[in-house]
Amino acid sequence: MTETFLIVGGDAAGMSAASKAKRDDPDLDVVVLERGEWVSYGACGLPYYVKGEVSDLEDLVAVPPESFVQERDIDLRTGHEATAIDTETRQVTVETETETYEQSYDHLLIATGARALEPPIDGLDRGGVFTLHSMAAGREIRAFVESEPDLERVAVIGGGYVGIEMAEAFRAHDLDVSLFEMLPQVLPTFGGAVGEAVAEELREQGVDLHLDTQVQRLAGDERVQAVETAEESVPVDAVLVGAGVVPNVELAEAAGIELGATGAVATDEYGRTSAPDVYAAGDVAEMDHVVTGEPTHVPLALTANRAGRAIGQTVAGDRTRVGDVAGTAVLKAFDLAAARTGLTDESEASEAGFDPVSVSITAPSRAHYYPGGTDLEITMVGDRETGRLLGATIVGEEGVAKRIDTVATALHAGLTVEEVEYLDLAYAPPFSPTWDPVLTAAKVLGGKLG
Repeated sequence: MTETFLIVGGDAAGMSAASKAKRDDPDLDVVVLERGEWVSYGACGLPYYVKGEVSDLEDLVAVPPESFVQERDIDLRTGHEATAIDTETRQVTVETETETYEQSYDHLLIATGARALEPPIDGLDRGGVFTLHSMAAGREIRAFVESEPDLERVAVIGGGYVGIEMAEAFRAHDLDVSLFEMLPQVLPTFGGAVGEAVAEELREQGVDLHLDTQVQRLAGDERVQAVETAEESVPVDAVLVGAGVVPNVELAEAAGIELGATGAVATDEYGRTSAPDVYAAGDVAEMDHVVTGEPTHVPLALTANRAGRAIGQTVAGDRTRVGDVAGTAVLKAFDLAAARTGLTDESEASEAGFDPVSVSITAPSRAHYYPGGTDLEITMVGDRETGRLLGATIVGEEGVAKRIDTVATALHAGLTVEEVEYLDLAYAPPFSPTWDPVLTAAKVLGGKLG
């Protein structure tokens, strides 16, 4: 008898799981429930769509819905929302605009993703206030920017990934941008050196920074007119709230499925939840950290795609681990790139039980005599007791993504700082000095570790 693999959520994790399961077991009945109209899209590209570098919203779609149905034989149902899960009867309640029905399953993947966090600020419901975590939101913001003749001043609340990328997008439309961050620096998980460099770049690009500043209220009548803090009121015509995301765990929690310490769904090394034959992946789920071995929540695209694919392979009969994560990320901030991986500061490493030592260096991105090079700032963290590499951050104008991937690979391999120092990395004057900055940082850190 044919088994049914039911997937709730049609973006990265869900569609990766569906495609892999159907490819490996063509006889498997794969059903995907997606409450919206879009599937398999690159949400990370939305700021660049708003900016105008991506011309068409459809360009962000990796695989069109009809391809899943016609070419991959996946039963994809858009406009279908899962509203309840009964893990005893193995039934999911589904609602559409016209009906409510029960869908049975043999294997279930919860891939409900995350939503934009709405901080406790009065006035978030006023007109001209946006969040950016869906295709519909991206379309709405771009239409607003391009159609509002009196739009001059925009506030961005939050100095993380979305906040900085959207500040750049708004500046590309010649808008005055004020960015509010409640912590003393932007990109707090990237460490002090990166935060300072990115803040300086933002200021040079005309962004008015309000650090260590908590927004209390968005003032206005029907439409937002000002951002109010304890010290001032800043006139604005629109607001983008980019304060982070929160996992959509309500469906799983109501079904009695266990959540982890991070607030996301707890899973094991195969993506299994506390309920039999129920998996979770993507922004809704925890995964283990490669350095600490402890559960963490890393809502990033590769994490979701990789875990979904592994679960699809498992359901098809080849049990596959979802893998660990290092929190590797890279961000474009105007002319700078900022990157991180692993444990990026000493306090974080200490809390994880290590005896951390860190160094910060500045090194050229190319040979000193080759034109066009710029400085890179690298902060690298190691463990005094074992000599193990724990993480790093990098900021600069070129070569950042290549180098953070080197560090991430070393973390997954469990290399020591000394072993990283002796890696045989590529060298040519247009791309690197003889001693690549990663090698130099490891050399300096190794000397400090003793």
